[in-house]
This record gives sequence, C-alpha cells and structure tokens, in this order.
Amino acid sequence: MKFKSPVYQVISVPIGKIEPNTYNPNTVAPPEMKLLYESIREDGYTMPIVCYYDKSRDVYIIVDGFHRYRVMLDYPDIYEREDGRLPVSVIDKPLDRRMASTIRHNRARGNHDVDLMSNIVKELHDLGRSDAWISRHLGMDRDEILRLKQITGLAALFQDVKFGQAWRPAEEEWEEP
Repeated sequence: MKFKSPVYQVISVPIGKIEPNTYNPNTVAPPEMKLLYESIREDGYTMPIVCYYDKSRDVYIIVDGFHRYRVMLDYPDIYEREDGRLPVSVIDKPLDRRMASTIRHNRARGNHDVDLMSNIVKELHDLGRSDAWISRHLGMDRDEILRLKQITGLAALFQDVKFGQAWRPAEEEWEEP
C-alpha cells in the first residue's frame, strides 16, 4: 500500500475529545502565546494539530499542536468561531514513536534568523509601517524592534524618530600653565 501523508485526511474533532500528552517539553512564553492567538484570530487555524487516536478511550492525544489547542480553550471568541472543533491530522504510532514525533515537530520549527528579521523590519518600515504596527502584527516589543533596526545600521529607519537632548557636553575650562 502506498504511503499517504496524514495531512490529506484532516478531520474536525470536538475539543472535548482532545487531550494533551504527558511528555511535551515545549513551552511558549506569554508574548508568543498572545501572538499565536492573534495569528489564529486573524488567519484562522491554518495547520491541523497532530494527534494519536486512542480507540479504547475514544480520545485524541496531542502529538503536536498543544498551544493551538490551548488557544481554543483560553479564548472564547476562537472557541465560538470554530464551533469548539479543531482540525486534526491523525498518526498511528506507538508511544515511543509519538514522543519522537513531538520532539521532531518542536525542533523542526527552528529559530528566527536575526539578520532576516532585521531585514523584515526594514522592509515593513520602507512600506510605511509604524513601530506600533510592527509590534502589534509581529508580536515584538519596542526594544526588540529597536535592536533589529540597529542591526541594519540604516539611519533611514530612525529618520522619523524625535530625539530629545539627554545631555549636553559641558564646556571644559582650560587653565593656562
């Protein structure tokens, strides 16, 4: 039989039939959770969560997607809009292979390259997006945006910033010998 990826058989599952696994080491900081909520609010669920179906208990155990699951539980607007259902892609593997899948999914997401993120901030600025817009839509705080702007080293990114006079150099008094 030819292998068929589970993503081609996504099903809609009531959230009450889904439960977290007991071994996921992944955590998400509050700012990233808020960004995940914003992403789901703006774009909807664009990726299914991955689960194992436990026939004996008639429940779906999360392999990947715990935080997308949490968003539905924590935000009534998402729960209502989605009618309390999540898109689920089912894998059928023993526990050890599911644990390995969880770790692979977590680690495969990688990290954002600082230089590439700096370029994105620059491009958004060039498109006329304000720091407030970048903060709201990319989930960055002011300090992170500032650091990314500094990396590009382009004065143009700071052209609209008003600087105050934080200090003035004092006139040095010279004594003649």
